Amino acid sequence: MTQPNQNPDMNELIAQAAQMQADLQKAQEEILATNVEGTAGNGLVTVTMTGGAELVDLNIDKSVVDPEDVDGLQDLIIGAFKDAHEKAGQLAQDKIGPLSQGMNGGAGMDGLMGGMQ
Repeated sequence: MTQPNQNPDMNELIAQAAQMQADLQKAQEEILATNVEGTAGNGLVTVTMTGGAELVDLNIDKSVVDPEDVDGLQDLIIGAFKDAHEKAGQLAQDKIGPLSQGMNGGAGMDGLMGGMQ
């Protein structure tokens, strides 16, 4: 006597994989289309980048442009960039993290985003 096939239907698995791939692609497109803003010095320096970490804008308040303190300005720019980059990583985690659960044995964002965060 043969046992009934208890494996999921292959067509169902293929459909689920296709849906997951479509959801992942949509999330990635949303990430790239979203801008995040990072600030430093209480808003004296602002960096705007895409969710994919592409720099799209940099604003520097004139009050921090001091030829005698270039190091301070550089620190503010770096701080604003880091803040924006962290927000881009969090955006990616928020959009793709739920989709990655169960994939790659629960590898999560590290496997999908290549350590972008």
